[in-house]
Amino acid sequence: MLGVKMAGLSLIDDIRAASRLMVRELGFMDATVAASDYPPSAVHTILEIGIRGLMTSGELGDFLRLEKSSVSRLVRKLIDCGELKETPDELDARSKLLSLTAKGRRTLEALHEFGRQQVRGALAALTEAEQRTVREGMMLYARALRQSRVEGEAETAA
Repeated sequence: MLGVKMAGLSLIDDIRAASRLMVRELGFMDATVAASDYPPSAVHTILEIGIRGLMTSGELGDFLRLEKSSVSRLVRKLIDCGELKETPDELDARSKLLSLTAKGRRTLEALHEFGRQQVRGALAALTEAEQRTVREGMMLYARALRQSRVEGEAETAA
């Protein structure tokens, strides 16, 4: 925590400004993202189920940090659109497992291609050393954000 106290407001404000710019540049201020007809939460749902495989709505909500009611509406919309399907969980009859349909897998590939193209274009302006710095810095920052949230939640629960 000492390092944070010593970090100047300029550093903190620069990181905040960069974070806001990235959100805007990645299109997350738009109603739909990643050249899809879906809002960010739906895009992340398709990506995470596609990457991680079968999961319940509860697991999805925990992972995406969304309220249960929001996840329920989101899942219903993606099922109605033909992107997701529910199957009974053989280990727990009360649960249903979410997976991508064939349409969902096509959407997943389109999302991956869009995202890769977006990153590829940005990285093209950087040297290889700068590219590695970006990757390492973003990974460190993302882990630190998660750790800070988890620690904050633990303090609140105590």
